[in-house]
Amino acid sequence: MRKLPAYYTFWHVIGHYALRWTAWAVLAFLMLPILIIVPLSFNAEPYFSFTEGMLALDPAAYSTRWYEAIFTDPKWLLSIKNSFIIGIAAAALATLLGTVAAVGLASPVMPFKRLITALMLSPMIVPLIIIAAGMFFFYTKFNLVGSYAGLIIAHAALGVPFVIITVTATLTGFDRSLYNAGISMGAHPVKVFWDVVVPLIRPGVISGGLFAFVTSFDEVVLVLFLAGPEQRTIPRQMFSGLREQINPTILAVATLLILLSVAMLVTLELLRRRSERLRGSAF
Repeated sequence: MRKLPAYYTFWHVIGHYALRWTAWAVLAFLMLPILIIVPLSFNAEPYFSFTEGMLALDPAAYSTRWYEAIFTDPKWLLSIKNSFIIGIAAAALATLLGTVAAVGLASPVMPFKRLITALMLSPMIVPLIIIAAGMFFFYTKFNLVGSYAGLIIAHAALGVPFVIITVTATLTGFDRSLYNAGISMGAHPVKVFWDVVVPLIRPGVISGGLFAFVTSFDEVVLVLFLAGPEQRTIPRQMFSGLREQINPTILAVATLLILLSVAMLVTLELLRRRSERLRGSAF
């Protein structure tokens, strides 16, 4: 355990440990309701509660039947496929648009920068139900309701603000003289951008793309408004399962989503550290 500074008074020590234990208590308060899903997903019985056998740690009370059901049910298989197709396509589109927007907003000669930034980030602030209703009425004029293209565009619109934020954060403190030096040497602006700027902002671009993918993967409100039966995603299938046929398959899917989220968080942390190393070496 790390020693406390020698100059700490009695009240400093009390405050230090009080803050630490409060932080752990808040973390437990936030995580325990989520983690309780994991053991329940192995329930051998079709219940959403711990059985006597589970509490007694009886191996017969645990089963992987609900995980097997995910990969044998055509509805779940369709929803998994749709979630990845729509999520990856929306993340790619959001990453492209968000990166271009962030680079443009970082320019010192960009007019109305604050207004444009506010408009770009508005999907994060406006309630999703309003966005979904507006998109539904807009999409009906172009026959995009119930189509993959419509869902991808809608999810990309939700993901763009995350890409703008992460790329803008990466561009903070960027030395534009590096870009100007490349231009002065006769290189094409696109080549300078690709060879000089992109390596420095790549961690932010990837992080933004991951955020956009997770946003699309977890989104359910837009899917309820805009998707047809063939565009059913995992959150939509879970929502239907809670209304129509409750069984622990939903808990098994939730457990897999938790694992996916943890993997994403670890990836984002690695990218953050890499971004710090690149900035340190560049500046």
